[in-house]
Amino acid sequence: MHTERTKLLIVDDLQDNLRALNALIRKEDRLIYEATSGEEALTLMLEHEFALAILDVQMPDMDGFELAELMRGTEKTRHIPIVFVSAAGKELNYAFKGYESGAVDFLYKPLDFYAVQSKVSVFVDLYQQRNETRRQVAALEKSRQEQEVLMQELHAAQKQLQHAVRMRDEFMSMVAHELRTPLNTLFLETQMRKMQLERGDIAVFNADRLEKMVARDGRQIQSMIRLIDDMLDVSRIRSGRLSIRPAWTELSSLLVRIVGDLTAQAAASGTTIELVADEEVSGMWDEFRIEQVIVNLLTNAIRYGQKKPIEVSLVTTANSARIYVKDQGNGISAEDQQRIFEPFERGAGNHVSAGLGLGLYISRQLVEAHNGTISVQSNPGKGTVFTVALPLSQDHHLAPEA
Repeated sequence: MHTERTKLLIVDDLQDNLRALNALIRKEDRLIYEATSGEEALTLMLEHEFALAILDVQMPDMDGFELAELMRGTEKTRHIPIVFVSAAGKELNYAFKGYESGAVDFLYKPLDFYAVQSKVSVFVDLYQQRNETRRQVAALEKSRQEQEVLMQELHAAQKQLQHAVRMRDEFMSMVAHELRTPLNTLFLETQMRKMQLERGDIAVFNADRLEKMVARDGRQIQSMIRLIDDMLDVSRIRSGRLSIRPAWTELSSLLVRIVGDLTAQAAASGTTIELVADEEVSGMWDEFRIEQVIVNLLTNAIRYGQKKPIEVSLVTTANSARIYVKDQGNGISAEDQQRIFEPFERGAGNHVSAGLGLGLYISRQLVEAHNGTISVQSNPGKGTVFTVALPLSQDHHLAPEA
């Protein structure tokens, strides 16, 4: 049970009566407050919560009945049990008026010692039990709310776990698919060469044919290497071991080289890449990692750009170098824009099944490792623009000292 001391109020205009009643009902678990007028009693009742108010009926200015009426008209005091005390004779019928005023009991002076103690103890016990019940109900409600929050957290964790399991299964399926394609091509090429060798058809292995075979083999091997590199990068990112090696890098020439390397791939997909990068922009960046980011963005633009021209541009602001990669494909919905930078996520409705959905996730991590940002602007049916912003130093136009 709660050990907080219970507050009792006694009201009488005579100090001797207050002292006598105080001594009669005092106990260690009780706090006794005294008032010599109705006004003083009301002030105390508005400041404290009382288990019982013992009111003298006959007081000047405001008698006990008037005080009781005021108490019943105030929200904070209307529930306080009232016991009236009077020295008037029973023939005045004060008891009836007292009960009409909302009293729970009426006592006549001289007071019966045991009766007063017993009745006060009953009200104190009821008050303490009511408060304890209220505390228990509040504790149960708090426990229920905590359990509800816990259940919500468990449901959320369950959904996350289910999502993780589903993503794992989809990831394994995508890895198998992405690896199977180049491996099947290599296997078929190998079988064809083996069959030709067994037939003694050596003529097919002339210089021109061999060069094409090696080129095809190289492309398939590079596809598998890129796939494995992406998975290794994700592992490094999640374990906090992703590192960059900044060195003096000029972005314009880097973009010229990247676009040149991807021109043939773009042409094979029926599109072109236009580069606008007239200004030399230099700074301390990891050239290999920046190239990885731009290649990812251009590869996506070639894949999803609906065979329409792709634009790459480089501009500078006061504090950053900005690289824009713009395609004219179907665009990305607002909902998809929120998730495409997460691992294993790909835009819905692009009708292209390729890749593991790691490129943009890795790109964001690489750009942020340079203290930069990567963002997307897109509307369905109106194409997409990815922006890579890399912070510039004040001397970015200057060549490094020898």
